[in-house]
Amino acid sequence: MAFAMTAAFPVAASGQPQAQAHVDNPFEGASSYVNPDYSENVQTSIDRTDSPELRERMRTVQSYPTAVWLDRIAAIEGGEDNGGRLGLREHLDEALAQKGSGPITASFVIYDLPGRDCAALASNGELPLTQEGLRRYKNDYIDAITEVFQDPKYDDVRIVTVIEPDGLPNLVTNLDDPECAEAKSSGIQVEAVQYALDRFHEIPNVYTYMDFAHSGWLGWNNNLTDSVGLYTDVVRETEGGFASVDGFAINTANYTPTEEPFLNDPYGRVGGQQIRSSQFYEWNPNFDETDFAADLHSEFVARGWPSDIGTIIDTGRNGWGGPERPTRESSSNDLDTYVNESKVDRRAHRGLWCNASGAGMGQPPRANPSVSADAHLDAFVWIKPPGESDGSSEEIPNNEGKSPDPMCDPDYVAPEAGNNPTGALPDSPLAGHWFHDQFTMLVENAHPTVGSSDVNTNVGSSGDQG
Repeated sequence: MAFAMTAAFPVAASGQPQAQAHVDNPFEGASSYVNPDYSENVQTSIDRTDSPELRERMRTVQSYPTAVWLDRIAAIEGGEDNGGRLGLREHLDEALAQKGSGPITASFVIYDLPGRDCAALASNGELPLTQEGLRRYKNDYIDAITEVFQDPKYDDVRIVTVIEPDGLPNLVTNLDDPECAEAKSSGIQVEAVQYALDRFHEIPNVYTYMDFAHSGWLGWNNNLTDSVGLYTDVVRETEGGFASVDGFAINTANYTPTEEPFLNDPYGRVGGQQIRSSQFYEWNPNFDETDFAADLHSEFVARGWPSDIGTIIDTGRNGWGGPERPTRESSSNDLDTYVNESKVDRRAHRGLWCNASGAGMGQPPRANPSVSADAHLDAFVWIKPPGESDGSSEEIPNNEGKSPDPMCDPDYVAPEAGNNPTGALPDSPLAGHWFHDQFTMLVENAHPTVGSSDVNTNVGSSGDQG
């Protein structure tokens, strides 16, 4: 059945479907599609788990909505060439079967850029950064998806798309990487994103959220303003202009907390130093995703974007519960000690993105979460299905274009992350493949606890698939 956690995601009653107009927030008043493929993966972990209490929590997660990643052309058709998973039409048929009289959302990640993931290896894609790769992206990928989305059969499904995680941010901050520099100079990835926006804008029941990385990447003032500038230039040149975009998706497949409850003032001082100057934050004033959403909204509106532009936060793996979660602000007068004892993000560095050890599920999906009004949040969503690997550290033969990445190796000390060990879980499978040990950890460390009464509409103030 369609998922409903709070009144913001009401359980759809049975009845005849009615066509839905394009609305400001597609999640508001809607149920959400529960992916049977994800439920089957969760069931494999339930079957391997001895603890009755943990199994019950897993069953609760089994009913949560997660996004479907269209991470290669074969994912559109589904079946044997895509690991036996459902194809796009089958997912939408299932969404219709789950739908009652009210609206329903079904979320899909558009993730097959030519030269994808230029700054990493775990989520390299199938299409090369060439004109032929761009042609295939347009004709074999986006056009094929559009053909399904345009089927009148699906007019009553609010189809939510998350456009190309990490794509445009790499063209701002990672130009010292030759592959990213080529992606920028060639114009291929910008043209690909614009083509996707143009095609999807033609369809009234499709909603587009452009991925905008996370606060630990784009939270510095220069990174944020430069990225907003690029997005503004890219979208202005689409056929629909700013109307082509319904909002932004942040923290996709990442672990940055929705809020840092004990670190509320980046400019506050400990031992005479601003908190943002600590080794962990490196002068980045955005400690969490709620503050980041507020800052990017303000910057986008200042660039001429409509004031009702919204943001969704991927909360699937950013809860950071468990025994290591701090319960109060540190009393230390040493800045780095103070930050390490106060922050709920238990990573050694914010650049550690692969299968993070100690992470836990965050807030469950829901519309209109009651956080800071300045953040203009449309919803908490689970874009990266918890339990699907970020990548492997060893070569695993595959036909998905995915390579091992040292950031997924628990024995690797990462110079790009402050010379810290990665903190990655061992024995990880390919990106997007089921990782039982990770899923179990995420359920055990969930904050709030899965199924607990702590789940409500107020949470206080404030690596990728493939």
